[in-house]
Amino acid sequence: MTGTLPPRNGRAVVLVEGDPAVTHAIEFSFGLEGLEVSSYPSGAETLASERPGAAGCLVLDYKLPDMDGLQLLEQLRAKGVSAPAILIATNPKAVMRQRAHAAGAPIVEMPLMNDGLLDSVKQALGAQPEPC
Repeated sequence: MTGTLPPRNGRAVVLVEGDPAVTHAIEFSFGLEGLEVSSYPSGAETLASERPGAAGCLVLDYKLPDMDGLQLLEQLRAKGVSAPAILIATNPKAVMRQRAHAAGAPIVEMPLMNDGLLDSVKQALGAQPEPC
């Protein structure tokens, strides 16, 4: 679904992830939940698209090939994109946590072993996470 324009149903997620395997797994998982996902492999491709402006939620990998996810979020905010953002990261350090907190982006740590990311996205979209 890379770069597709899903319907504006309030369940649209923009995913920016440089690893195709992770992208596929998240797209599959979110698709099972009825979420529409537009995926981008880099910050530059995301910024070149109109899609992020219509997103209900942004899921940004911290380690992108051309910038970090918080730099991308800053540039998206400068372009007027106000959707809630979630940062995914492996072993986030204190500085990253501080930057993410200042940007209002919660961090979900990788590996994504449970429903933490999905629950965070549902919460950002205004739905209540299902009880465990």
